[in-house]
Amino acid sequence: MRKVFQEELTQVGEQLVEISKLVSEAIGKATTSFQVADVDLAEDVITADARIDFLQNSLDERAIDILALQGPVASDLRMIVGALRMSASLERMGDLARHIAQLARLRFPSTVIPASMTATFEKMAEQDQLIAEKLTVLLETRDLEVARDILKANTTIDDLHLSVFQAIASPDWAESPATTVDVALASRYFERFADHGVSVARKVTYLVTGEWQPQAL
Repeated sequence: MRKVFQEELTQVGEQLVEISKLVSEAIGKATTSFQVADVDLAEDVITADARIDFLQNSLDERAIDILALQGPVASDLRMIVGALRMSASLERMGDLARHIAQLARLRFPSTVIPASMTATFEKMAEQDQLIAEKLTVLLETRDLEVARDILKANTTIDDLHLSVFQAIASPDWAESPATTVDVALASRYFERFADHGVSVARKVTYLVTGEWQPQAL
């Protein structure tokens, strides 16, 4: 019975990794479609999000079954509860990648952002992709140095997000109301994607250390 239980825990961990890989692929494609107005790539992201949703639901059902039938305690209980919360964050990251792709599709054949903001959003995209890639590594290895890298990338994105809103509020901002809304929404999507990545990193840190210290990654 214990062997079966451990196999189930392993499968939950493998499903988290699988979802993380799909999220990484989604944000990569979404940011490319966003930057170059590739509507076909945007459609790929939007369609593929259903797979992330399906896997999250499947993982959650498996985790709930384990809770109900196995009655895990201590570290095993933390693992199951943590997996439920991490899957929700990963699913939300998939949704945010889809939102970015939807903006690209909405404004096709034009790009979403004005030329003056291109460099800023390129940096945000790079950091989000870095976070997504490192999340997969973190879930596979539980290396807390990787968790710290995720937090650093999130700090960079927070600074970029702030700079976007400072630009919008500047007297020199001369873009249309529609473009202004697009820029604000896009920046928020990139920033929230990173926030959910940090949330997953903190939960992995808790699983490893048993201590909840969200500010000490």
